Amino acid sequence: MPTQPSASLLAIYPHITTRDRLLLQLLDDHQVLTTDQIHRMLFHARRTCQIRLGELAALGLLDRFRFARAGGGSQPWHWTLGHHGRRFQAAAHQRPEPTAWTSRQTVHRLSANPRLRHLLTVNEFFVRLSAHARHHTGARLERWWSESMTTKQFRTITADGHGVWTVGDTTVGFFLEADTGSEPLSRVVAKLDRYADLVRRGGPRYPVLFWLGSGQREDHLHRQLVARPDVPVATATHTSDPADAVWLPTGVTGRVRLAALPSDHGQPVADNPNYDEGILIL
Repeated sequence: MPTQPSASLLAIYPHITTRDRLLLQLLDDHQVLTTDQIHRMLFHARRTCQIRLGELAALGLLDRFRFARAGGGSQPWHWTLGHHGRRFQAAAHQRPEPTAWTSRQTVHRLSANPRLRHLLTVNEFFVRLSAHARHHTGARLERWWSESMTTKQFRTITADGHGVWTVGDTTVGFFLEADTGSEPLSRVVAKLDRYADLVRRGGPRYPVLFWLGSGQREDHLHRQLVARPDVPVATATHTSDPADAVWLPTGVTGRVRLAALPSDHGQPVADNPNYDEGILIL
């Protein structure tokens, strides 16, 4: 049974703003964000962001770590939930309250995770969409699901992330495959079979976005991709703003905006999370 928050946690509540709550939820969902990523999503002034993050860390709501740069100096701070932040989220979602040891171990494991760079790359994709929406009226990131949430909701899909992006009256769902060059391209292409199976079961026919580390790897991938009617595919590189006309679909030569890619939310079948009792919910 979830426990009641202790007095020490209750004493922190008056210091938590609406923006703080949003940040705590983002870190609960996506584990880690850098100072720069938080600044671009939630703050106007970088200095204000830095001061507030320090205050939240002093309250125990956030924790942080960073590494040395190969050429000297330090990498940016990486922020995650602190012990009180994990307690707050546990109370908000009626989960068992974590112990201080569990919270500390979670931070240690995250900081030593060999897939940390990949996780930050995935989060950077969605951060750029969120930042774009802040400065463009009518653009909204309606949904940002992590790998674990995507797998939970779509069951057989192990995408790095899933999102729903709206510009004006156009809404596009997508699956993200953030490539860091660690896998052979043949294995990357083979991932499309699971998306095709999802479509055949009545699930959404969303574009699969391969976000690649270099133009050269993008060129090599396109040589192995074959245009297939069951799964739309488009590629771009990490240097691009994913909201812009940077996406190259298979079988064409011109790049298009994310909002221009084909997207179908699928049928109201039991394992399609886009529907609730036959009603489309996004």
